[in-house]
Amino acid sequence: MYFLRFPIIFLIASLSLLNASGEKHLFILAGQSNMAGLNPQVSFSPAVQMAFGKDAVIVIKDAQGGEPIRRWYKEWVPTPGAPLSTKGQGDLYDRLMKKVLPAVQGQELASVTFVWMQGERDAKESHGAVYGSSFLGLIEQLKKDLGREDIHFVIGRLSDMDMENTRYPHWTLVREEQVRVAEASDLGTWVDTDDLSMKKDNLHYDAEGYKELGQRFADKAIALIRSKNR
Repeated sequence: MYFLRFPIIFLIASLSLLNASGEKHLFILAGQSNMAGLNPQVSFSPAVQMAFGKDAVIVIKDAQGGEPIRRWYKEWVPTPGAPLSTKGQGDLYDRLMKKVLPAVQGQELASVTFVWMQGERDAKESHGAVYGSSFLGLIEQLKKDLGREDIHFVIGRLSDMDMENTRYPHWTLVREEQVRVAEASDLGTWVDTDDLSMKKDNLHYDAEGYKELGQRFADKAIALIRSKNR
């Protein structure tokens, strides 16, 4: 029994040491409907709490279905030649930050990770050409408001629902841009969603799909944070 209990005791002790400084790991989850459908408490939060300690983790989620990236990025510009629509521009970002800023006030942050699941609306409206630059602008916006440069990010790549671009003209372009910006940064990575189980609409994930998505987001976020600390 002693040998069976030792690894558990060692793990608990290790997690206590990780949080000895009182620093927190902040995880910000945002996006449209497939982020709105994800419940962090099912798989994401338990995974990051196991990695860093329950008292060392802050998880904030705010998402809104059917919305384009311009609702978060305040300096968004459309694809050249497309109509400019600024309705609601940046308002969902402000709503998100109303949750984030009070949660981190007075806290020492060991890391900040932005987890993003969005892009369907931009693919539908043919704004794939500016999607990558818009996302990077959003990250810069977040860096400025949180006062730090070392923000990690994890992007959930759009599924393979419309690889012929029949329903969403820029579906594959948005997918490509998501991978491009993630792989170009030492602080970024992306999650493959092609094999996740879906609802009948073939656009949104079912309960098992969301559970797996949350786990994949957590695994990637943990790996980014640990790679920085090596």
